[in-house]
Amino acid sequence: MPVTALDPRTALVVVDLQKGVVSLPTAHPADQVVRNAGALADAFRSRGLPVVLVTAHGTAPGRTEQNFPRREMPADWADLVPELNQRPGDHTVVKRTWGAFTGTDLDAYLRGEGVTQVVVVGIATTAGVESTARHAQENGYHVTLAVDAMTDLSAEAHENSVTRIFPRLGETGTTEEVIALLP
Repeated sequence: MPVTALDPRTALVVVDLQKGVVSLPTAHPADQVVRNAGALADAFRSRGLPVVLVTAHGTAPGRTEQNFPRREMPADWADLVPELNQRPGDHTVVKRTWGAFTGTDLDAYLRGEGVTQVVVVGIATTAGVESTARHAQENGYHVTLAVDAMTDLSAEAHENSVTRIFPRLGETGTTEEVIALLP
């Protein structure tokens, strides 16, 4: 279902648009994803709506078949990309799992701000974005996903999330469509 409406208190949640993640080989150009996310952040801020900037600092413990190699990361790996134009009023979340809710203050922050809907964007579609969207939906938020402000390491995996998973979690649309619906 295409995006139809945004609640008056909608927050933007930008997942893992940090230097280390953006530098990975992605299915769609990361620079366009970053530009679209930046446009959304600017639009939300100009309307006094919450912007949440999420960064990954490590991973959850546990064995998986596709663990990324555990290695020393460059000092700026977790720094947000400058194109997001981080502002003092933005809420930052540091996570150590795929999703931005687990083990963080995200839910408490959103509820404290009176948020009833979230727009989720970032990298990677099938990990941080999808996990965050799933948890938001489970917590009772309306969920919108700006699909041109996200990408994955795999085009096939990205397409699966966008066409099969996201319509079950909320509504999807483009950056332009989301901005046009902002209150």
